[in-house]
Amino acid sequence: MRRNLEAKLDMLEAQGVTIVDRRQTYLDEAADVSRICRGAILYPGTRLIGARTFVGPGAKVGTEGSAVLENAIIGENAEVASGYLKEAVLLRNARVGSSAHIRVGTLMEEEASTAHAVGLKHTVLMSFATMGSLINFCDGLISGGKSRREHTEVGSGFIHFNFTPRGQSGDKATPSLIGDVAHGVFLRQRRIFLGGLSGIVGPQKVGFGSCTVAGQVLRREVPSNRLVGDVPRKVDKDFYAPLDAPSRILRLNLEYIGHLTALQAWYRAVRLARIPSGPEYEHIRIVTQAASELLSVCIDERVERLQQFLEERGIRIPMLLFVNPPCPLKVESSSPYLDHIEWVKGLSDVDVRIGASWLQSIVESSYAKETV
Repeated sequence: MRRNLEAKLDMLEAQGVTIVDRRQTYLDEAADVSRICRGAILYPGTRLIGARTFVGPGAKVGTEGSAVLENAIIGENAEVASGYLKEAVLLRNARVGSSAHIRVGTLMEEEASTAHAVGLKHTVLMSFATMGSLINFCDGLISGGKSRREHTEVGSGFIHFNFTPRGQSGDKATPSLIGDVAHGVFLRQRRIFLGGLSGIVGPQKVGFGSCTVAGQVLRREVPSNRLVGDVPRKVDKDFYAPLDAPSRILRLNLEYIGHLTALQAWYRAVRLARIPSGPEYEHIRIVTQAASELLSVCIDERVERLQQFLEERGIRIPMLLFVNPPCPLKVESSSPYLDHIEWVKGLSDVDVRIGASWLQSIVESSYAKETV
């Protein structure tokens, strides 16, 4: 195994990968050296595991300590300071801070970032979304903002409570939608701020332009453009009493699944369709395709969790239709490739309205309009 490792390290250096310290760099037997691109930098303590692991050109792994990538895919100029990433996807210039725990189903789009000690699973951070430190945010989608300077942010010390102990064994039909997909992908919405040292009990929704104050636990939906601070509540009631709002939980879960479906349609019909076929763009295609495939994993997870919640309560899950009408936007691959963010910012107001209407139609048609 040591000889095989040394041979792989030789191959990486020969193809233009910088290995800061060979003695502290490890690739397992399954790791494919052809998926580590020229210009990538592997710092001491880097471990690359699994046949799907991909490191794009200019990406940095382990800049602040030991970093493990297990079947994780990180794009051009992405950075992993330290921690553990498994079956996650980071697009161009996304950054994960030190002591990260980034698990299956996590997608971080262009320039999305976290500070230190952040845990994510089945979470989508759309372009520019930013997280502070000491955060656990599983089962959520976060959008909003227009640029690196004007971005949606989750304050330090935040928790998304994604499990409820009620029912026979509890449930995780608890995804929260911060912003949305249909409008968020066009990078023209107001930013959202979730104040630190706080939490949200999922499932919930927070609209664009809203701010939730620090030091609270949010238990209700927040419309757009609101400043919200809720006082602590007192509760004393029968723990085993039937849930009084299954229809609300069903509605929020179906809407969330619809937005994931719309985001996957965006990746397939727009992001992937714009990438030229030349070998110089292969690294962009690999990462974008991986993101599209990851969204299937996220959708399956949400459907399974919702089905478990409904079956325990004797409620039939509505038929999920997953209708994908053709994209009305003019989308062409051209060389040289125009970066996705620049392309989006160059769309006309008319194109944005047409595109948002298309994506919203996917959200609304992804499930039959059935309520309990």
